Amino acid sequence: MKQYYTKIYKGTKKVFLQKLEKSIEKEARLCVVTANPETLMTADRKRSIQRLLMSEETKIVPDGIGVILGGRRLGYRFVERIPGVEVCSELLSYADKCKKKLFLFGARPEILKKLTDKIVQEYSGIKLCGYENGYVKDKDAVFDKMHSLEPDIIFVALGVPLQEQLIYKHMRRFKKGVFIGVGGSFDVLSGEKKRAPKFFVKHNLEWLYRITTEPKRLKRFWDNNVKFLFAVEREKHEKDF
Repeated sequence: MKQYYTKIYKGTKKVFLQKLEKSIEKEARLCVVTANPETLMTADRKRSIQRLLMSEETKIVPDGIGVILGGRRLGYRFVERIPGVEVCSELLSYADKCKKKLFLFGARPEILKKLTDKIVQEYSGIKLCGYENGYVKDKDAVFDKMHSLEPDIIFVALGVPLQEQLIYKHMRRFKKGVFIGVGGSFDVLSGEKKRAPKFFVKHNLEWLYRITTEPKRLKRFWDNNVKFLFAVEREKHEKDF
């Protein structure tokens, strides 16, 4: 895990967003990975995800509290957690203000429609140049369409690891654009699902809220978050030994 922790951003959300906006203004090409334990565990199993994380064009921020706790055990300190849904929300405001081009890819058709309708109504400055739901069969063709439209910001909501695999496969063809794998954020951004109450967010307990309200997530939590912390402990003891 240490190789990933050397790259994970350790500063404030505010400064990270400022740097991200400057990159967009410069028409840079990069990928933002909002990392949780599942992301890092998957990277250990899939070389394409590992390569994406270690690419010079990739910026990693600590989304899950498990990433921050694991970092502490390995000697890395973080100022704060930077949730992916908050990065997306801030970028929508920035794109609205600066009239940037946005492409949306992922989620169910009805969720995507709610989100696009919301953007049209509430973010009139955004140039929504294209969108496609996550159930389309030819996902590579969607990236071909993106390429022709030259968006400034691309949200890919296909879940780990598919969204990262597709971004890694296609990103180098683009001259510019910030790609962000946003998982299930379209549900929250569209208003279909409510985010955890402020108490849970403030105390880094969103994971507990999600498990309580969606018990089916428990197995996924065990397979990724709990096993991740075991893996971190193993690495720490090997290092100390």
